[in-house]
Amino acid sequence: MNSLAYLARLQYSGQPGADLQTLRELQAAHLFRVPFENLDIHLGRPIELAGSYAKIVEQGRGGFCYELNSAFAGLLRALGFTVRLISARVHTAQQEFGPEFDHLACLVTLGGTDYLVDVGFGEFTLGPLQLTLDLEQTDSRGVFRIRRHDAQYLVVEKSDGARFQPEYLFRDTPRELSEFAAMCQFHQTSPDSHFTRKRLCSLATPTGRITITGNTLRIKEGESLTETELAGPAEFDAALHRYFGMQL
Repeated sequence: MNSLAYLARLQYSGQPGADLQTLRELQAAHLFRVPFENLDIHLGRPIELAGSYAKIVEQGRGGFCYELNSAFAGLLRALGFTVRLISARVHTAQQEFGPEFDHLACLVTLGGTDYLVDVGFGEFTLGPLQLTLDLEQTDSRGVFRIRRHDAQYLVVEKSDGARFQPEYLFRDTPRELSEFAAMCQFHQTSPDSHFTRKRLCSLATPTGRITITGNTLRIKEGESLTETELAGPAEFDAALHRYFGMQL
């Protein structure tokens, strides 16, 4: 972990301290600079959890949750933050929750208070969520709350304007990165994983989001959405370079 190189990758020029303001700035910078992407899966390249830092910082790439959040946790620890990896179970379109280790997120402890930090979950918060039950927290990406789901799990929810919808279940139990290896393998190889069905690259912007799904480029700015079909590998590669700064 070369924290200076990582901060340069995030284009972060501040003086980082182990405080809430720095955490907010770093989380937003990560979401604006490091894309959520599954392109290695569709290139037939195995994803190794131990290689996340090199992929993100040295190769200028992104990744999915196991890569993004584990690498970000490493940066935060190098800067003096107290971080633990946690397992989460993602809410599905079938109104169910996935298995344990379906998703990797982080809890950061500051001044005796825990914060949920996640740079690997698509259209989620730009900043940390205070782990205070039933507190509605407004972020530029929406209104969120964390509540008790049952005796074992907490659930983080996002308001759709009419009601709160679940995003994922989690516990505050600290996990080792190796515990996520089996589900990481599942998500990059199984036909039942949504990551193997279609290639994806997505990056938050201050006013919206830029996403390539399959061969479709979507640019959302405020309430405006434009869609462009990418005709062939050359246009796909050009879009990757232009919008995500990536070259495969």
